[in-house]
Amino acid sequence: MAEDDLRLVALSLISEAPRHGYEVIQTIEKMTADWFLPSPNVVHPMLASLVEEHCLTASADPPRLFTITDEGRASLEQNRDRADAVLGRLNALGERVTRWRNALGMAERLKDADADATEGLLDVLARASMQRK
Repeated sequence: MAEDDLRLVALSLISEAPRHGYEVIQTIEKMTADWFLPSPNVVHPMLASLVEEHCLTASADPPRLFTITDEGRASLEQNRDRADAVLGRLNALGERVTRWRNALGMAERLKDADADATEGLLDVLARASMQRK
């Protein structure tokens, strides 16, 4: 994810409610079904930069609680379409990952339930795949 996109995501999440840096990271991780985990070494300096730019305020004592400012809200609104698009992509990724994991889990359950049935299913899928070519 590009740093500018990450900045917009952070501003958007913090606009919903004040958050700590690790909460921003955990929220993104949850949105993507644990597929994407932004590095704290990227997120925390980026949040500090947003504080310097007066887009966020931070509590004095660690762990710092970040709150969006009027300037941050204005910046977010200027980039609302892009922020919504990035958030949409993250949520879509999470949905795809969840479907993929569910499909893999179903294949594992089929294998465990009946090895012969699984082999038969795999044969049918292989023949169908060959017919498409």
